[in-house]
Amino acid sequence: MDEQLVAKGQEYIMGTYKQAPIVVESGEGVYVTDTTGKKYLDMVSGIAVNSLGYNHPKLVAAIKEQAETLIHISNLYWNKPQIELAEKLCNASGLGKAFFCNSGAEANESAIKLARKYGNGRQTIISMVQSFHGRTIGALTATGQEKYHKGFAPLPEGFKYTEANNIEMLDSLVDDDTCAIMLEVIQGEAGIISMNEDFLKHVEAVCKEKDILFIIDEVQTGMGRTGYAFAHQKFGLSPDIVTMAKAVAGGVPMGAMLAKNHVAAAFQPGDHASTFGGNPLAAHAGCVVADIIFDEAFLKDVQEKGEYFAEQLAQFVDSEKVLEVRGRGLMLGLAMADGTDMGALTQAACDEGALICTAGKNVLRFVPPLVISKAEIDQVIEILKKVLK
Repeated sequence: MDEQLVAKGQEYIMGTYKQAPIVVESGEGVYVTDTTGKKYLDMVSGIAVNSLGYNHPKLVAAIKEQAETLIHISNLYWNKPQIELAEKLCNASGLGKAFFCNSGAEANESAIKLARKYGNGRQTIISMVQSFHGRTIGALTATGQEKYHKGFAPLPEGFKYTEANNIEMLDSLVDDDTCAIMLEVIQGEAGIISMNEDFLKHVEAVCKEKDILFIIDEVQTGMGRTGYAFAHQKFGLSPDIVTMAKAVAGGVPMGAMLAKNHVAAAFQPGDHASTFGGNPLAAHAGCVVADIIFDEAFLKDVQEKGEYFAEQLAQFVDSEKVLEVRGRGLMLGLAMADGTDMGALTQAACDEGALICTAGKNVLRFVPPLVISKAEIDQVIEILKKVLK
């Protein structure tokens, strides 16, 4: 442990995170190395951000090339990488237009504003209990977890919460003031909790019948994470708005909101903006990421590796300590029994050379780079055998 550097970080950086006692200095493939020279197999990947791993040659070359050409220009002017990335994302999603920003929270704030503008007087947005949509004030209020709300009152009005997969409760909340229903196909921060297909299809039908916008938050599940370009595509859904961030530009900060053309038309010049959104550097990186991840063979490989990983994780399931394997593709969770010391487990994994984070109250979360190999998955399993013994 680099005690001096950790101490300096504690002195100068606000305490909004509870960091592990390591300082990561570099990365290669699916491994990162700390300032003491110790290597770790990374199952966190920046929390589902570094989908191409570390030091990917095509991504690094693109960033270098764009940095030498044009890093930033105001959105008062067009820039080519932004236009090209918008086309790639719209084609992959089936949506019509893109708005670029810098994070998932910003993307969701954009969706909330667009939904209310499109609603033309309707204001209420229904989201899911245990959802997570970001920490800015609007996205925070859309987040259906009271623990994140504490200390930040008064929160904006106009939000209701329904239990995920509870059709009857959802229907009881929909009224003439509802402008949107917002959900994640897999709730990441809640503990890798999947929405049922019947529930998803019902939400879509209600939205279509009542001209309510169907918003899907793909911040964590998008960009190939589940083995589909976007997780909702497994179910043949047609959302009105999709939000994304994390993996969009492979580690360069970027978020985006995509919308159907008739919905996007509700935004006019001056209604919304982002100074750095869609800047040439991030957008050019995003183009490289999109070209790699949206390839059919790449997505099939993610599906196959996800199935293999889930099968290997299943060996740890028992009736007392490990409850179940959750998730899809390379967004997986291992649910532990109540009372499990999750901090001790992640620290033990770190000591053994694997970075693993948690989700919800008692779930080990696995969101490795999508380029991970089956041999590297096997290495993680061997580490887990030591940690979970």
